[in-house]
Amino acid sequence: MTQRMTNPAMILPDALTGIQHLLKAIGKSGVPQSTVELIGLRVSQINGCAACLNSHLRQARKAGETDERLATVAAWRDTPFFTDAERSALSLAEAVTRLADRSGEAVPDDPWEEATKHYDEQQLAAVVLAIGTVNLFNRVNVTVKEPADRPSWEAA
Repeated sequence: MTQRMTNPAMILPDALTGIQHLLKAIGKSGVPQSTVELIGLRVSQINGCAACLNSHLRQARKAGETDERLATVAAWRDTPFFTDAERSALSLAEAVTRLADRSGEAVPDDPWEEATKHYDEQQLAAVVLAIGTVNLFNRVNVTVKEPADRPSWEAA
């Protein structure tokens, strides 16, 4: 795969700074980093972003994730490896990422209500922002064909 252009976040440094501020805020929210990385993995699986999958996989391992959990995040509903809080975050991540897949309400009440049982308002804000930020990165990276083996943002 030939990269189409340098990642736009690298071309517009103020954009990268804004994204870094979002990630910093998410990190300070009280949501475990492993949960943030599981969200990143699941959203990137859905969107087919190899660069983000590779990055979130490495970050999840740094956050203490096991190979067993990483290997089964795509099938989280069918495994005993995830907590109820993680399941609610993954369910919400899927709902937010698949907005166009529904004919009814874009983000149904069920995944939202389940997430509110496990996260306070600050943490829920971080979960929503994490989902949105990963979706942003996925869409940019897939568009410019960001290589999975050497994503340009990791050099920043």
